[in-house]
Amino acid sequence: MNKLIGIFIAAIMLLVACSQSATEIQPRSCDIYVVVTDTISVSDSYPAVIQGRQDIDVLPQVSGKITKVCVTEGQHVRQGQTLFVVDQVPFQAALRSANADVTAAESAVEAAQIDLDSKQTLFNNNVISNYDLQMARSALNHAKAALEQAKAAQINAANNLSYTSVVSPANGVVGTLPFRTGSLVSPTMQQPLTTVSDNNEMFVYFSMAENRLRQLLNQYGSIDDIIHRMPPVQLRLNDGSLYDTEGHIASISGVINDMTGAISIRCTFDNPKQLLFSGSNGSIIIPHQTDNAIVVPQTAIFMVQDKYFAHKVKQGKAETVEVKIDHQSDGHRYIVLEGLSVGDTIVASGVGLIHHQDLLSY
Repeated sequence: MNKLIGIFIAAIMLLVACSQSATEIQPRSCDIYVVVTDTISVSDSYPAVIQGRQDIDVLPQVSGKITKVCVTEGQHVRQGQTLFVVDQVPFQAALRSANADVTAAESAVEAAQIDLDSKQTLFNNNVISNYDLQMARSALNHAKAALEQAKAAQINAANNLSYTSVVSPANGVVGTLPFRTGSLVSPTMQQPLTTVSDNNEMFVYFSMAENRLRQLLNQYGSIDDIIHRMPPVQLRLNDGSLYDTEGHIASISGVINDMTGAISIRCTFDNPKQLLFSGSNGSIIIPHQTDNAIVVPQTAIFMVQDKYFAHKVKQGKAETVEVKIDHQSDGHRYIVLEGLSVGDTIVASGVGLIHHQDLLSY
């Protein structure tokens, strides 16, 4: 009996060993891919700065104390709307004085005109000499000149009084208000009273390397063609979300920064919902299409020490080859620049199963 039990146990152990051996030598299969060319749409991303169409610093044109702040921070204002009022009393007095000077100068002109008319009559009757007549005419011209000076001073006084009402230079949104009622201000101050930002249309600035710009010039032909023919661009906001309105390239600087080797480009985006804020950051996403590109699945490419490789299949063996890829992709495929040719067979997935160029089963 014991002998039969021993034989039975030995048989079971043999079956288990055979099962394990079969599992270990079972061939592991991987998907393969024949390299072809295709059209692929990818996108470039560039850090960008967002600005309002107009960010206008508001500075006073006269000196004095602020007597009234008429707006609040973030308020939408119209062009010409009063933002601040500077103490008007001294300027009102200056205007009244200028008005009085004009009245006096007008009276002097009238008196000089009457005197000239009288002298002209006397001269015609040979009562006075031509010298007396010319002196009267000169006095009239002097009085007229004084009147013009008084009128100029009157205009200047009226302007200064009008400048005590600091108005918005454009439609937009009021920025911070560092100065309050009672603050002393002057035209020579460095810090503005506030900034009015026209945010209905936003300007987004980014820089592009000269080499990339050259590629676009080769593709489109000229700067104007790039501006008019390039597809719409997208804006990725600082929180990672995409702005829901597409924009377009509006201008390309004609000067390359000699420090960075890049050129400045401006895009415009409509901002009807006021979701974009002047001074914020984001990224411009520019889509572009590449025709007849050698494309491979991303799963076929692996990286070792900052270099990229693929497994090329030759006679049932996986041969590791280094490849150069375009780091832009459509999320599924890479563009291969060097290392593979059309018609090559590569391992498309399961590259982690390959070890020491083992024989593969397909």
